[in-house]
Amino acid sequence: MPLWRAADALVLASGSAPRRVMLEAAGIPIEVRPPDIDERSLEAVAGSLDPPGAAVLLAREKARSVSKRMPSRLVVGADQTLALGSKRFDKPRDRSAARDQLKALAGDVHRLHAAVAVARDGTILFEDVDSASLTMRPLSDGFLDTYLEAAGDAVLASVGGYQLERLGIHLFARVEGDHFTILGLPLLKLLEFLRREGSLAQ
Repeated sequence: MPLWRAADALVLASGSAPRRVMLEAAGIPIEVRPPDIDERSLEAVAGSLDPPGAAVLLAREKARSVSKRMPSRLVVGADQTLALGSKRFDKPRDRSAARDQLKALAGDVHRLHAAVAVARDGTILFEDVDSASLTMRPLSDGFLDTYLEAAGDAVLASVGGYQLERLGIHLFARVEGDHFTILGLPLLKLLEFLRREGSLAQ
């Protein structure tokens, strides 16, 4: 019998390729439906929350938004925030901003907070958040130039200006936390919920 027991594929309310790949690699059929929400307005509200709370709010609203358009379907939303002390970082708008961000993170420890929420018919059935600590090594100006040139526009695709599963690994001295959380989805917690809910084999 297959691992996935639900009649329909799981709906992923995100255009994130790493999240889709993680779920598909776990044997879960996925239907991608990016959310139609005003992320700027949501981020303004999230700005009043701590970084883990902000990630949960964004994940929740993504899942809820898509689930209202897809009756009876199970919808997963996810989001991630990055904090250096009390300062939050967003996706850099261009390579210059990515360089500034990396210089700010270099030689210090920052925290990634990844949240997941599951909704059906606009109702949140499950939500959780997990955190990881990453120690970035000191980075010379020369290395930053080399990294930014090699990574290209991929530095604009994630908070922090790096993708740990790709060239971003060269930026780090130490990584503490769940690998999936660092990639943007607390996958183990989501799988546990899906087993309890009956969509996955136990």
